[in-house]
Amino acid sequence: MIPPDIPKLPGLGRTWYRRGAGYWLRRASGALLWLVLTAMMCAVVVELYRSFRVHLPPAPRVVWDWTQVAASCGFAARGWMRQRRAIREKLLNPPTPAQAWTDRRYDSRRGQNLGRAALIPALLVIPVVPSLFAWSLGTLAAAFTVREYPSEVGARRALANRDRLVGGQKRLR
Repeated sequence: MIPPDIPKLPGLGRTWYRRGAGYWLRRASGALLWLVLTAMMCAVVVELYRSFRVHLPPAPRVVWDWTQVAASCGFAARGWMRQRRAIREKLLNPPTPAQAWTDRRYDSRRGQNLGRAALIPALLVIPVVPSLFAWSLGTLAAAFTVREYPSEVGARRALANRDRLVGGQKRLR
């Protein structure tokens, strides 16, 4: 049983403390959810790209397809490296449980005001959507393949500091 004073983390609850079957089930289910959403978005991206490429003449179409393959591979690798670097930086100064929840709230509200204003720019980038989507795939893959999330490291440090302070106060009395 996990002690009730262990803080909950976004997406992991209190399972991060023991890292047992529940923890790995939560991590796997989160990754599976994103995999399903990504697969659905991939279908949309392929259809958008097909709708663009049918308007190209045959010779430029082949060149454009190979350009997209090369750009997509490059962007996927770039997304992976950028996300790994960001995780490494967060591990150096991990968020406390309260900061993790604040970051989660901020991240979930960030893209809500786009609405119809994003429609025109979205239509303009249809020719390069596969490359942009490959970047997001690399970023997601890097985020889900880390051994330990920065929020877990921050929570462990916060618990260690709390225990050290509580232990120090007991010794002073």
